[in-house]
Amino acid sequence: MSANVVSILYLIAAVLFVLALKGLSHPESARRGNLFGMIGMAIAVIVTLQMSSVDNYLWIGLAALLGGGFGVLVARGIPMTHMPQLVAAMHSLVGLAAVLIAVSAVYNPQAYGIATAEGGLHLSSMIELFLGTFIGAITFTASVVAFTKLHGLVSGSPIVFKGQHLLNLILGLVMLGAGIMFCATGAWTPFLIMLAIALVLGVTLIIPIGGADMPVIVSMLNSYSGWAAAGIGFTLNNQMLIIAGALVGSSGAILSYIMCKAMNRSLFNVLLGGFGGDAPTASTGVKTDRPVHSGSADDVAFLLKNARSVVIIPGYGLAVARAQHALKEVVESLQKHDVKVRFAIHPVAGRMPGHMNVLLAEADVPYDIVEEMESINSSFADTDVALVIGANDVVNPSARTDPGSPIYGMPILDVGKAAHVVVVKRSLSVGYAGLDNDLFYMDKTMMVFSDAKKACEELVQAID
Repeated sequence: MSANVVSILYLIAAVLFVLALKGLSHPESARRGNLFGMIGMAIAVIVTLQMSSVDNYLWIGLAALLGGGFGVLVARGIPMTHMPQLVAAMHSLVGLAAVLIAVSAVYNPQAYGIATAEGGLHLSSMIELFLGTFIGAITFTASVVAFTKLHGLVSGSPIVFKGQHLLNLILGLVMLGAGIMFCATGAWTPFLIMLAIALVLGVTLIIPIGGADMPVIVSMLNSYSGWAAAGIGFTLNNQMLIIAGALVGSSGAILSYIMCKAMNRSLFNVLLGGFGGDAPTASTGVKTDRPVHSGSADDVAFLLKNARSVVIIPGYGLAVARAQHALKEVVESLQKHDVKVRFAIHPVAGRMPGHMNVLLAEADVPYDIVEEMESINSSFADTDVALVIGANDVVNPSARTDPGSPIYGMPILDVGKAAHVVVVKRSLSVGYAGLDNDLFYMDKTMMVFSDAKKACEELVQAID
């Protein structure tokens, strides 16, 4: 296959990747976006395998079979509630792949066509390897830490100690110095020192970040993995890897910015860590010192049937209970009674962008009744009933009313402006940010202490 043909096919694949990202920007076009992405990746892989430098199809096929088979098994067994940690785990593999390729290139530059006449490395290649290696190494260990926190293998509390930021600064400077020495000499020792420090930095940078900020970190690691792939793409002289890596890196950075904005947090503030860990034990469980109004499915059904408009706010509890299909039946029952029903989605609902949209799409909820926070917030004042199912922090009024709250200033869904509020939740336990929610104690709020799926099934029976 000629170089011109390869370039044209890579360009087609790159265009398909761009179309994939565009398609994924809206639920209605997400399936088409995924299809474009799969076709583009298939073209990129097939073209790469046709290159003259590829001569050992046995090992490639074996690796693809093992990796692909393992990926299918893992993906099929992962519930939607574990999607954030699955994404973090995938990012770690991208970072590890970048590191292994860099180590291989430094060990045998002739095999990659980046060796000088004397058998060493070109300066440009060493700079590329330096960038790809330390970004990949940080991505690898940071993603592993993020996975363990999200999956509950270690505490989600921030792990902080005196002099932590100074230590990270010193490690960063030593890593940079070792990288410069490697670029100047091409020697193994500074390269290995730089690699080892980068692996440590991936851990020390993430451990002080608490659970509430982990969605931003997962998005940021997505960006890191893209830049690591792009850096290694230069080493391999592979335009497709450079383009794909740059697309992933830039889109991940943009998503991180969007999520920080949705949480009223700066990326710098998130990286400094310390917020969003486990809540104190005293903050969990049903409160005894503040009165709440609780009700049954029959009470909620009476409110919903007599309402003109209902806005449903889904959250992580909905995903945990796998209640999206039962909730769809509630919507259909209300629509039979001529009730206008809409969904309100917060940008970070479900601990991952798009999490709620995917769940609702899985239950075939019509896209035209699913609205984002910016478009629906002004409607709550004219809403008869706001039905909150499993959401917590994204509807916490302290974000607007309490200057001392850690989430003060975070954009929230203004459910408290509705005439009536119904909250379906197992208990009065705190949300992911570890904060109590004043919404639960309002006079207009009715609490339904139940599993989301069970509550929705009982609502369907009571409404019909």
